[in-house]
Amino acid sequence: MLDPRAVASVADAIAIIEERGLTHIKVGLFDVDGVMRGKYMSKDKFISSLTNGFAFCDVVLGWDSNDELYDNVTYTGWHTGYPDAPVKIIPSSCRSIPFEGNMLLFIAEFEGQAEKLCPRSTLKRVLKKADEMGFNAMAAFEYEFFMFNESADSVRKKGYKNLEPISPGLFGYSVIRNSVHAELYHDILKLCEDMDMPIEGIHTETGPGVVEAALAYDNASDAADKAALFKTFIKVWAQRNDMMATFMAKWSGDLPGQSGHIHISLTHKDGSSAFFDANNKHNMSDIQRYFLGGQQRLMPEFLSMISPTVNSFSRMVPGAWAPLDATWGVENRTTALRVIPGSAKSQRVEYRLGAADANPYIALAAALASGLYGIEHKLEPLPQVKGNAYQQNHPKELTLPATLFEAAGRLRGSKAAIEMFGEEFVAHYAASREWEEREYRKHVSDWELSRYFEII
Repeated sequence: MLDPRAVASVADAIAIIEERGLTHIKVGLFDVDGVMRGKYMSKDKFISSLTNGFAFCDVVLGWDSNDELYDNVTYTGWHTGYPDAPVKIIPSSCRSIPFEGNMLLFIAEFEGQAEKLCPRSTLKRVLKKADEMGFNAMAAFEYEFFMFNESADSVRKKGYKNLEPISPGLFGYSVIRNSVHAELYHDILKLCEDMDMPIEGIHTETGPGVVEAALAYDNASDAADKAALFKTFIKVWAQRNDMMATFMAKWSGDLPGQSGHIHISLTHKDGSSAFFDANNKHNMSDIQRYFLGGQQRLMPEFLSMISPTVNSFSRMVPGAWAPLDATWGVENRTTALRVIPGSAKSQRVEYRLGAADANPYIALAAALASGLYGIEHKLEPLPQVKGNAYQQNHPKELTLPATLFEAAGRLRGSKAAIEMFGEEFVAHYAASREWEEREYRKHVSDWELSRYFEII
């Protein structure tokens, strides 16, 4: 039997489909918000598409996570009639879906003009830049997510209030919890092994029903694929098992937010670490120092790519384990960037600002591109923060935008962003984030009603 993860070519893809006797194959791609959109395709249509590509309505790049149409973008919209855009299938993305028998899943990405806006293609452009600079990029994602004994219907009937988490209380790293729920953890581990998005470590975090999973590191392209699939299929798995999983940045005002930290390192073409230098303090090579400098200095401009929703900014408040300024430190979890000294194999930077709700392709593109920009321009980081970064004053230039709308404006005006991601992507993505905040402003919250209805 052919291994789906050994598929590397069109011929391999056809062979495994024939071997499994499939009549249909599942294909999916990721939209601006990192939501997987896709369909089942007949065998004949799929095999033809492997060589010739196929068409997918470009509305996927022109609507939000609630299928509401952006009204402020130029590439797609009512004025274009929402035509099809060309899409190509990635043979090497082939995976089995464990709970669908012999069914196979393939990732696709946009081509042509749509490629300039496609999240996966945007990361590819950044990785091409790294390659041209002589580097290979490695990455790993960590996600926190809450799980509830609820269904898609019950959360709506409850108005997303008074939800029942799978476990009570604050109990981080609990052996009691992961032993009581051992079958749940084992099933998640097996799902992730079966779909080749292996977990390096998984444990309870501080909060009722919250779990943290660290995905194994990989080359940056595969790491982003695995992160995007992980978020999708953890939610699928949960609902199939009468639970709900959420990757909202902050679902409760009473609990810490949910992070999506990204670990990044660079290697030279010969495989040696570009970040490690035993002769320098903290084993930091000049390349890592410049990389860190670029990440730090461009973080305020790239913030909307890392914190893409209004809810992302609810996480960025004092005492919620989320950075408030573009700070860095050595083994310091109160800073936005954490340098992790180690061996040539483990020397890296953790981009701690990332939220769980970010699109993995776009978040990694931002974290990596800012570092590459720093190497190119030899940007020195400001002095490291020691101690509690939340309780210290920092240079004004490190202040992060306070709202998504402001963050989108900073991205739109960023020369570095246009250089690294392309003018079309920056304009389209910034407009999508401005739309997101404008939609939020139409909403009247319970807090506003209880505060102003009678008294003001």
